[in-house]
Amino acid sequence: MPFHTHPEKNVAPDSGDGPSENSVEITPKEAKVATKDTEVIVTVTEPEAAVPIPAAEAPQPQPIVIVVTELEPVEGEVTDTRPIVTEPVENGHNEPEPTRVEKHVEVTEVKEEEPSTSKVPDKDDDVTASTPSPPPPAENGSTPKKLSIDLPNDSDPESTRGRKDSVWSLGDGQPPEEIDKQIEPPPLSTLLIEKPQGGSINVGGDITFVAKVEAKDLLRKPTIKWFKGKWMDLASKTGKHLQLKESFDRFSKIHTFEMHIIKAKENYAGNYRCEVTYKDKFDSCSFDLEVKEVPEGSQSIDIRSAFKRSSEGQDDAGELDFSGLLKHREHKQEETPEVDVWEILKNARPDEYEKIAFTYGITDLRGLLKRLKKTKKEEKKSEAFAKRLEPAYQVDKGGKIRLVVDLADPTVELKWYKNGQEIRPTPKYIFEHKGTQRIMVINNCQINDDAAYSVSAGDEKCTTELFVKELPVNIVKELEPVKTTVNERIELECEVSEEGAKVKWMKNGVEVPTGVRSRYRVKSEGTRHWLIIDDASKDDTGTYSLMATGGTSQAHVQVDLKPLKVLLDLQSVTVLLGQPLKLNCEIYPGNVPGRWYKNGQLIQPNDRINIFHKLKNHSLNIESSTIHDAGDYTFVPEGYTQTLSAKVHIIDPPKVHLEALNAQDNTVTIVAGNKLRLEIPISGEPAPRVVWMKGERVILETGSRVRAETFADHTCLTIDITEREDTGNYKIVLQNEAGEDTASIKVKVVDIPDPPEAPLVTDVGGDWCTMTWDPPRYDGGSPILGYFIERKKKQSSRWMRLNFDLCKETTFEPKKMIEGVPYEVRIFAVNAIGASKPSEPSKPFIPLAVTSEPTMLVVDDVTDTTVTMKWRPPDTIGAAGLDGYQIEYCIEGTDEWIIANKELTEKTKYTITGLPVEGKILVRVKAINAAGASAPRTTQHSILVKEVIEPPKIRIPRHLKQTYIRKVGEVVNLVVPFVGKPRPKVTWLKEGQPIEQTISIRNSECDSIMFIRKAERKHSGKYELSVQVENHIDTAMLDIQIVG
Repeated sequence: MPFHTHPEKNVAPDSGDGPSENSVEITPKEAKVATKDTEVIVTVTEPEAAVPIPAAEAPQPQPIVIVVTELEPVEGEVTDTRPIVTEPVENGHNEPEPTRVEKHVEVTEVKEEEPSTSKVPDKDDDVTASTPSPPPPAENGSTPKKLSIDLPNDSDPESTRGRKDSVWSLGDGQPPEEIDKQIEPPPLSTLLIEKPQGGSINVGGDITFVAKVEAKDLLRKPTIKWFKGKWMDLASKTGKHLQLKESFDRFSKIHTFEMHIIKAKENYAGNYRCEVTYKDKFDSCSFDLEVKEVPEGSQSIDIRSAFKRSSEGQDDAGELDFSGLLKHREHKQEETPEVDVWEILKNARPDEYEKIAFTYGITDLRGLLKRLKKTKKEEKKSEAFAKRLEPAYQVDKGGKIRLVVDLADPTVELKWYKNGQEIRPTPKYIFEHKGTQRIMVINNCQINDDAAYSVSAGDEKCTTELFVKELPVNIVKELEPVKTTVNERIELECEVSEEGAKVKWMKNGVEVPTGVRSRYRVKSEGTRHWLIIDDASKDDTGTYSLMATGGTSQAHVQVDLKPLKVLLDLQSVTVLLGQPLKLNCEIYPGNVPGRWYKNGQLIQPNDRINIFHKLKNHSLNIESSTIHDAGDYTFVPEGYTQTLSAKVHIIDPPKVHLEALNAQDNTVTIVAGNKLRLEIPISGEPAPRVVWMKGERVILETGSRVRAETFADHTCLTIDITEREDTGNYKIVLQNEAGEDTASIKVKVVDIPDPPEAPLVTDVGGDWCTMTWDPPRYDGGSPILGYFIERKKKQSSRWMRLNFDLCKETTFEPKKMIEGVPYEVRIFAVNAIGASKPSEPSKPFIPLAVTSEPTMLVVDDVTDTTVTMKWRPPDTIGAAGLDGYQIEYCIEGTDEWIIANKELTEKTKYTITGLPVEGKILVRVKAINAAGASAPRTTQHSILVKEVIEPPKIRIPRHLKQTYIRKVGEVVNLVVPFVGKPRPKVTWLKEGQPIEQTISIRNSECDSIMFIRKAERKHSGKYELSVQVENHIDTAMLDIQIVG
């Protein structure tokens, strides 16, 4: 239905001192809305003129005047609930028309919580997409619900715009009867010291909102957020129209946060909120911005501006866009001719839509098509409903509401839904039929009944929203002041007007924590509420308050300490050093903590000091006391001026700390003639008496060379010039009232050793000698480290040292002396202190050299009992000459050398006799002179005492190899030599027969002789000579011819 606006009556609400009056004509009806205390009457008249525009396009919002009068409270239900402001709905029965409403309301402060806006979906659940807006309702008819004070833009559904100035848009369910009341100021802010204040500007003007936070107690910068409405964070909307700034004054320590709105538009108007957080602290403040339109001539909605996107390269790209919450209006361009694009689109074919949008600069084609589709659908008349549900209803919490529809066809099946869920008849939901009217009664409305309701008749459905207004919770019974003592139970009781009401407990303006681990407990039963403190402490003193939506009750709680009673006072004690120290006392009340002090200094518990508190007993335990633990101890109960005191005296038995000597076996060694000063640490409390003793003799402090001195923490023994007689054990005796201690120190005075006795020369050589000596009788108190040896010629007076490295043994062999020259030697003993005086010289001695060993010792002959050896004289024979040789032999397997010759032999050959047969011997020969025996020459291998077997061999002379011819009567003398060992056995045969007696045979070890004195013919023949050595035989044939 076309409508007409009256711009000349367009006056912004609250722009004057008195109530303003605007008119908006909608329908020829009178809507009455009854609440608990007030009644709002809206008079509606017929429109005066018609301007064709689709029903989906809302009229420009006009200021209204609401007349609020006090009426009789309406209990229970709203019998004839009408819409606060009617608006076009799906079936097109109600067309938007101007409405005139009087308003005499002045709101001084708005609550911080913002209401939300709910939208009523159309039949096909279509909403425009031209601007950011809340999500569309689901197909099941459930509608997302929110309360808002923002103005709708062109794309908002009609139900949202119709409730723009309704009662619930003013805040969080604030009833009309409380609008004229002075709102109590909220509790003082914990963070904000200056809150942003609401303001009013004209379109295109600039405004700045300032919030200040004091940073005196803050460690870092607090976090601030700016919101529009209930949820829109403005941090993401900054641009050329919105700027957020912050600064910090380091002198005043104040953070300043500013929000600048530049060249404001109408859709910037609404409620804003500033939130500040720092750790667990939170503070917020809400404020309003009113953007006034500059009065101009008659305006009409420009569809081309409504469907232009702001993000397609426009100058406004990136600016604040509140079109999803507020209505957006563009000033009419006077130079542009008036063109009704809606009429063009309604009469055009669908294939021409894109061309028309392009021609008239419409970029949001999709939103345009949806709006056009919705407009065409709304032109159809409802066939099922003669009267549909109103766009919205409101009822007080606990009241009753009747939702009425009038059916065109009474026989059609009807179903009711709540947020898309079908409603079944219950005592809460009662369905009534009155002719064609179908009524659903909702009893005892609660907050959860605040929802979107819909009714379906066949294929058609109509929807409404029910707003349940929660009544303020008033204080029925005030809190009472409490005065008690610590450890007592505190109960603060308050009674409110509603059961199950939500209340908030505060202490000194700060909310009381009521978590699981909190010492505060909150209890409620019906309308009564308690705050319980089981174990009260002095910190619980303060002002406690209970905050309800309808008021606040407060009372002062005073917690005092109980009178202190000393049941067991501290006692002064005397403790041995190192023993446990225990101080305890008993006071009443028992749960009062306290602090321990020593000499005015606070005692902190540690690994050695333990502080206990159990009920009325307080104790201080020190596991191992020290000298520093002595002093005045005080126990101070917390919160009281009375104190408990005691003295602690630490005694320590005397003790000598010999470990400071760092000497093995507590032995102190000093060189004779030096000064000795022994400082021995001592301890004891009180200071002990010190006595030094050597044997039975007490060392006095007044001694001259030896004296004892005592100081605070040590004692000292001094010997100015130490002597050998100072060596001995020194005893220290300490005494005090705690006990006695003794210790012994051995002092050892060391000196150079005494000189050794005169050395003894035991052996001499050609240029050397062997000498021995005994250690000195006194080593000087330090072990002998070694000896130095010196020698000199007897005729000389100059001694020459023979060794530069100490000789560890008591024997030495001087060398490189001149043979035949007499020498003397002497010894020095050396210890750690130094070298002794020299010993007496030895007796003079002359070095004489023995010869070298004999050479070329070999075996000359061996028999079964003898061995003959021969050798050559030594290569070197000294000045002492050569007296002879000594031969020794040793049976193999023994170490005993047996002298073979009792007297020296001058020959270089000697036969050893009396040897065992087949025995094995070693033989050595020594050359003897005046200096002694030379080194022996020994055979390299053992000698077998057994004659050597040599196979016999006959050596026939050449003249006997032929026939030996002699005349009768001549002498025959044949000598046949042979070899063989042992002595061979010789046999002669003639023609195989033994020889005649007239032939003489004479045998030796090396030959055999056949002798015939007078040869005869019978002596002719062949003679056989056999030579046999054991199994070895050799034969030879001799042919002798005796001729006449």
